[in-house]
Amino acid sequence: MESVILAMATFAFVGAVTPGPVNILATSTAANSGMLEAAKHVLGASLAYAFVVYCSGSVMNGLLQVLPKLEGVMQVGGSAYLFYLAYKIFTAPTTSMKTSPSIRSGLMTGSLTQLLNPKAWLVAMSGVGLFVVGRGDEALYLLIFTSVSLVLCLVGVGVWAALGTVLATRLENPKQQRDFNRVMGGLLAVSVVMIWT
Repeated sequence: MESVILAMATFAFVGAVTPGPVNILATSTAANSGMLEAAKHVLGASLAYAFVVYCSGSVMNGLLQVLPKLEGVMQVGGSAYLFYLAYKIFTAPTTSMKTSPSIRSGLMTGSLTQLLNPKAWLVAMSGVGLFVVGRGDEALYLLIFTSVSLVLCLVGVGVWAALGTVLATRLENPKQQRDFNRVMGGLLAVSVVMIWT
């Protein structure tokens, strides 16, 4: 059992720490609005991912048939939402960046970003296929994998938020703030384009 949990943890951490919309928003939120706002984003994204994992495991056969049809809708809706967030980050004002509500991402935005992310669903279904399906006690393995995914998502996305906190100390003048926001907005837009490739 320990080796299976270790494999689950490795899989979950790699999925959570790799670059993507949720992580880019965590970094941007921490740099612009502080760690408290970023922590809300991290918590929302992590809880949403645990929900995705649990749903994937609970209704795996149905999801395998329905997801190809839903994937296009999720990509269009999620892409539009993420492009909107990328625009808000890219055009964020530099005069009062620390308190600007236009670039904050909290619990709801973190959750929604994760729920609309087709990659989250595909990674969750892959993990469920690897670590849950075909095990003796699938309900127990699903609970373990969901718990491991929640903890490692908190860690993985939290790493990106911590990066934003470190960067915030280096964003003292308006030009640096504007450049940072433009880079983060651009990266978020690129991550959306990558969903379509």
